[in-house]
Amino acid sequence: MKNEIVLVTGASRGIGASTALLLGSRGYFVCVNYHENAELAQNVVDKIVADGGRAVPLRADIRKEKYIVSLFKRIDKDYGIVTALVNNAGDNGGLLDCEEISVDILKSVFALNVFGVFTCIKEAVKRMKKIRRGSIVNISSESAIFGGNRLTHYAASKAAINAATKGFARELAPFNIRVNAVSPGIIDTDAHKDISQKRRQMLKHSLPMGRMGKPEEVAKTIAWLLSDDASYVSGSIISVSGAR
Repeated sequence: MKNEIVLVTGASRGIGASTALLLGSRGYFVCVNYHENAELAQNVVDKIVADGGRAVPLRADIRKEKYIVSLFKRIDKDYGIVTALVNNAGDNGGLLDCEEISVDILKSVFALNVFGVFTCIKEAVKRMKKIRRGSIVNISSESAIFGGNRLTHYAASKAAINAATKGFARELAPFNIRVNAVSPGIIDTDAHKDISQKRRQMLKHSLPMGRMGKPEEVAKTIAWLLSDDASYVSGSIISVSGAR
């Protein structure tokens, strides 16, 4: 995979970091995008390199179109054309009752979860069309289907990603560009590190498999969708939720 360049947004921790590490071990040149924590991003890069892979940390705020455009231009100039994209960066906006969801909160959540994803796809597709190949994986959420619990603002943003995945998959199929989504359930990441032991036990008992998912389990699904093993898979939204 000497010429396969993957951009993973929000790759300094959680599912993004696990995905970057796995793809690095499989021969991709990994662009590890981060927004604020350079140290965490560098740790991911260092692990990839120590394992014999190739990676670079790249800072960009995925909420802002101008920074996304600059990010892709930098990758073009220094490394080559992005052939794979994982839209992982996201924000749940916090637990909110209906009457607490302001327009400003909606703008903030959608800026990253929807507008940022659309812009990353747009920039990637400009390049992928030139080489007539590419694979894009969007990170959705099971909340897009069941609405979440006091997370309707977040769930709505992920529902938009599900629709975009199917629409772009049909549009881009003639160019040999595949677009899919992975829809995680409850995954044991930093998002759950501060919850109480009581809440953790309640979550555990609500899950048919009796445990949260691991970031590595989501990463393996992402890696499969990017690979040639999934060459006829496009427009799919794959649940990684332990039967929840």
